[in-house]
Amino acid sequence: MKQPLAYIHPDAKIAPSVVIEPFVTIDKNVEIGEGTRIGPNVTILEGARIGKNCTIFPGAVIAGIPQDLKFKGEETLAIIGDNTTIRECVTVNRGTASKGKTQIGDNCLIMAYCHIAHDCLVGNNVIMSNATQLAGEVVIDDFAVISGGVLVHQFSHIGSHVIIQGGTKVNKDVPPYVKAGREPLSFEGINSVGLRRRGFTNEQIGFIQEIYRYIFLSKMNVSNAIDRIEAELPATKERDDILLFIKNSQRGIIKSFLE
Repeated sequence: MKQPLAYIHPDAKIAPSVVIEPFVTIDKNVEIGEGTRIGPNVTILEGARIGKNCTIFPGAVIAGIPQDLKFKGEETLAIIGDNTTIRECVTVNRGTASKGKTQIGDNCLIMAYCHIAHDCLVGNNVIMSNATQLAGEVVIDDFAVISGGVLVHQFSHIGSHVIIQGGTKVNKDVPPYVKAGREPLSFEGINSVGLRRRGFTNEQIGFIQEIYRYIFLSKMNVSNAIDRIEAELPATKERDDILLFIKNSQRGIIKSFLE
């Protein structure tokens, strides 16, 4: 259903089952998949790629030009996966020449007033609560939960299954499976509630806790802790995910609140 009060560029590729409500603007070079609903006063600009069965609430702006002075008008994308909900007044900027795209995965919930800047890569099943702001080129891995009013510094990396306290500032990388809070942002333990909800066993959770005891509670530096973990703890997916994340960290990881 397409309301006559909406403006849709004739070159936009929109599946027949898409619902477009009044006062929507859809630019050229836009693709929208089956079953998606676009609420009133949504603006979808050039370079948007929106998947199937998404819901976009009033006032959202998708694929706006990046707020980056290095942007020279290159052709880039803003990609939203399937079954994702974009709430009121969310802004998603498209990419720059750096990555060529800003991307949000499948089954995400991006709550009202969030901002996702150029070249951010947001994984699947991510929840961003109200008014959380991502600077450019932030990476958020699958199943992360970012509480309300969080400010994330450019180039930061937030690992999978993380939960971050509301109102905090993220200026270091946050490794997988943890709870992070306080000021400055610090390790506060394992996200055991979230992990159990997603089917992790008590044995897996206990093993993750043991890994982080080496990293945050042993009084060793991170390099020595990694060496000890590799020597003393068996290889598992969770162990390897944590160690690879830390080894690849460009900004360094958060510290324990006990330090």
